[in-house]
Amino acid sequence: MNNYPKVHNAAWPGVVGKGPDAEEPFLNLDTMLDLTAGARVDGVRFDGIDLFLSAPHVDINSSEDDLKTLVDKVGSRDLVIGSLVAPVWPPTGGGSAMGDESERGRFLGMVTKACSIGRRLKELGVRPTGVIRIDSSVDPGTWAGDPEESTQKIAQTFREACDIADDHGERLAAEGEICWGGMHSWKEMLKLLELVDRPGTLGFQADLAHTLLYLLGYNAPDAAILPSDFDWDDQQQFDAAYGTLTDALRSWTIDFHVAQNDATVKGAGSHDKTGRHCLPDDPNGKLDIVRASGSWLRDGTGQLTKECRHICWDGCMFPNDVMRDSQTWNHILGAMVQVRDAHGWQE
Repeated sequence: MNNYPKVHNAAWPGVVGKGPDAEEPFLNLDTMLDLTAGARVDGVRFDGIDLFLSAPHVDINSSEDDLKTLVDKVGSRDLVIGSLVAPVWPPTGGGSAMGDESERGRFLGMVTKACSIGRRLKELGVRPTGVIRIDSSVDPGTWAGDPEESTQKIAQTFREACDIADDHGERLAAEGEICWGGMHSWKEMLKLLELVDRPGTLGFQADLAHTLLYLLGYNAPDAAILPSDFDWDDQQQFDAAYGTLTDALRSWTIDFHVAQNDATVKGAGSHDKTGRHCLPDDPNGKLDIVRASGSWLRDGTGQLTKECRHICWDGCMFPNDVMRDSQTWNHILGAMVQVRDAHGWQE
């Protein structure tokens, strides 16, 4: 049995798309931790959890005592902490990466706070792996007003964010989602990463659900790799298209989310439309999860990259009744273990 990459769950599905402006309330962090810690498949359990640094889960302005309480919460469930999501968006105190000086200042302020928390959690011995997740915090429509200038501004902000991360001994991962301007297509994502040109500090976070929509050109028809009338039973054409995508972004990938998608978009609450996450065995799911994961976790010759020392399940916008069902997490954990069995290693 492989023991790497470590297998993590994400806490943010209890927050994203939920709350006062959404159809469903938040699920608190204790609930997400208990559900994660309680999952079992043939004696295997989740190794850790990835966190969203925003209330009501983990306040970005957490004190030292707050962080020690967090460490106790996670440690008492025999889990560790991995990657952290920096709350770079205006509703959580951040600002647009291509905005004015004030907006960019708020964006970078959130990166600074997130990196500080990440470093402290390492010092407290509860965070052996993980990155700080960021995005451009601007919608594709606003970005499209002046694409070249917009991407230049985002790149400059990201370079400054890299300086902050370097000062804290952290790495940043930009998650490719169709809802973030300048990152909304695989071509624009690659262009931005190359323009920032800090491969040792800024990488790509590949999410199976979100990157599937890159193939279809949502929000960027000119970047579509598959036709709109694609026959999902055509495995050969899918593999060729998926290879184009993963070959372009794999060398930048430093964080990986296992997920399922039915090739549609979904939005809830303040979260703009993005890839619809499905349960791993959803009959409408378009991905062979293990096969698709290998395209990211192995290089073009089939060799393991071993770049991601933990992988995470992302189930954003699952209904609360689905998330409260313990069998949900057993099924998810089972899919994660299959990925590790196929594309992991022993240490």
